[in-house]
Amino acid sequence: MNPKIGYNVAKIIGIIRRDKHNETLNKWFIKRGVMLESDGKNIYINSNIAINEPELISIGEGTTIAGNVEFVTHDNSISKVIPTCTDLFGEIKIGRNCFIGARSVILYGVRIADNVIVSAGSVVTKSINESNVIVGGNPARVISSWERFESKSKPYIWNLNEISRDEVMKRLKQGERVIRR
Repeated sequence: MNPKIGYNVAKIIGIIRRDKHNETLNKWFIKRGVMLESDGKNIYINSNIAINEPELISIGEGTTIAGNVEFVTHDNSISKVIPTCTDLFGEIKIGRNCFIGARSVILYGVRIADNVIVSAGSVVTKSINESNVIVGGNPARVISSWERFESKSKPYIWNLNEISRDEVMKRLKQGERVIRR
C-alpha cells in the first residue's frame, strides 16, 4: 500500500475510534518499521513520517512529534560529488520526553538526547547531546535551557486538562494574558 494512503487510512480509523492518544497511528508507524519505545505508548505523533526507510527512525517514550515534521534518512547529493555512489544513509534517534515542533526537519545521522525541545521550523543538522535544552534555527543550535523557558513562560501557562475549550475562549476574550512575540 502507498505510504501516504496507509497513513491517511490509519488517521481516519483513529478518528472514527476517537483515539485520543493516536494509538492507531502509532501502531501503523510500528508496522512500517519506526521503532517506538514501549510499543508507542506515551508517544504522540501528529505528523506524517512515512518515509522510505522508517526502520532507521527511533523515537523515545514520552516524545511528541508535531505536524509536518520531516525525517530525512538519506541523501542523494553525494552522487554529484562521487558519481559512482548514490546515497548517504543515517539513523535518526530521538530521546525520551522530547518535543519536536511543527515543520521541523531532522537530518540523517542525528541523535537527540532526552528532554530536548526542538522549536518549530528548525533544521537539525547535527546531534544534540545535551539534555534539558531548547534548540532552534537553521541550522538548529541551543537557544535556551528548560529552566529559563519555564521562568519566562510561567505567567502564560494554561492547563487544558483542567478547563474546557469554551472556558479558554471566554478567558482570552476577557483579556487573560497570552504570549506576545
